[in-house]
Amino acid sequence: MSVQTDRTDPLEESEVFHILGNDRRRAIVQLLAEEGRQVDVSDVASEIAATESDTTPVPNNLYKSVYVSLQQTHLPQLEEDAVIEYDSDSKTIQSGQHFEEVFQYVDGHTDDHSRILQIHLGLCILGLAIIALAGLSLPVVSSVDPVLSSVLVFLAVAASSLYRLLG
Repeated sequence: MSVQTDRTDPLEESEVFHILGNDRRRAIVQLLAEEGRQVDVSDVASEIAATESDTTPVPNNLYKSVYVSLQQTHLPQLEEDAVIEYDSDSKTIQSGQHFEEVFQYVDGHTDDHSRILQIHLGLCILGLAIIALAGLSLPVVSSVDPVLSSVLVFLAVAASSLYRLLG
């Protein structure tokens, strides 16, 4: 049986930080994102226990402790905030309505930021190459004003930053 939450309002940034302020909740979000589908709570508990353990195999008492804390504390909070949907009958979780809002704050989730930085780097290298080639007096490139090309590169970087900020 899945318990549905009525929460539809967006999470406040302070709520997101509270959610991610706990290593186990952060691990739940990361594991769910990696799987991209419904996940068994026992698998999540095993992964978290393995991360927290200094020994192999993971001591059974640590696994049980993690499993109980997930059941009693972390999963109910994540479900209440609509970050996950928890099916207590099948003991599975899947991403909820506010999952992406929280996941964007998780360490290592830099796909969008990395792409923007790569675009900025490419634009800057292109601008520097145009300026350098203009100084070599090559026929086609020497006609390009280095100041104008610098300004155009700067505007392209600013526009992509603005697009990312507003988008």
